Amino acid sequence: MLLAKPRGYCAGVDRAVVTVERALEKYGAPVYVRKQIVHNTHVVKTLEARGAIFVDEVDEVPEGSLVVFSAHGVAPAVHKGARQRELRTIDATCPLVTKVHNEAKRFAREDRQILLIGHDGHEEVEGTAGEAPDDVILVDGPEHARTIEVRDPSRLVWLSQTTLSVDETNETVRALKERFPELADPPSDDICYATQNRQNAVKAIAQRCDLLLVVGSRNSSNSVRLVEVAHAYGAQHAYLVDTADEADPAWLPEAGVVGVTSGASVPEVLVDGMLAWLAERGWDDVEQVDAPDESTLFALPRELREPRRREPASSRD
Repeated sequence: MLLAKPRGYCAGVDRAVVTVERALEKYGAPVYVRKQIVHNTHVVKTLEARGAIFVDEVDEVPEGSLVVFSAHGVAPAVHKGARQRELRTIDATCPLVTKVHNEAKRFAREDRQILLIGHDGHEEVEGTAGEAPDDVILVDGPEHARTIEVRDPSRLVWLSQTTLSVDETNETVRALKERFPELADPPSDDICYATQNRQNAVKAIAQRCDLLLVVGSRNSSNSVRLVEVAHAYGAQHAYLVDTADEADPAWLPEAGVVGVTSGASVPEVLVDGMLAWLAERGWDDVEQVDAPDESTLFALPRELREPRRREPASSRD
């Protein structure tokens, strides 16, 4: 069995989940959360058991209550709606998503039209597009890139959803530049480091695998992309499972080498469950395919940071 590394929680997901946990500890239940804090069924159920209440929109939150915004980010209209209801808010948006929001605002101020590469209906795309709704055109893949219409081909820039497939995004950019040669690139890569690292880890093992299992929820864009990458890079079979309970023993009889990885919103306990399920069926020889460790850490939202202790004056003399 080949175990991909890195896998599982990224810094943005860890920050978002800890944000809800700390909010519950500091303010008590209930703590409302707009949308799923991260796209993982197990995480959401665990937080619900501790007193988190997940809602679709802020108008479902009682006036004056506390609401946390998910890691995927929200549009300015959501912040406005929260203010109108006098809600206390904590923003758990991943800092890498915030970077894309800031880029969208800056390019809109510069009167550039923004070609936002992403999946229609994804929460992150809705939040980014909401920063400049009159200046954003969604581009959902390379085929769509060949049909969009723009107002001025000389004033275009592209941005992307952070959880896309690197390869498909590059293909979409190529298709856009074939039509719009003056299309400008963003100042830095928008696809997050964790998404890229997990895709690269799958690429490293896919060709060696008869079967590759990706632990992750079906509404997790980055987890779905890992299955696509596995197929594209040579895995004979690849499946997405929320937990080991969804794995089918019928997948195993012809499998010599099984690969395992997990999406960026998946806690390691679910991977442990998948490994135990495989070990019970004879796949207990585990080789971890190492990649560079991830060292990125993001500070919690300021409302939840511990105050820094000031040293007594005598100790500073």
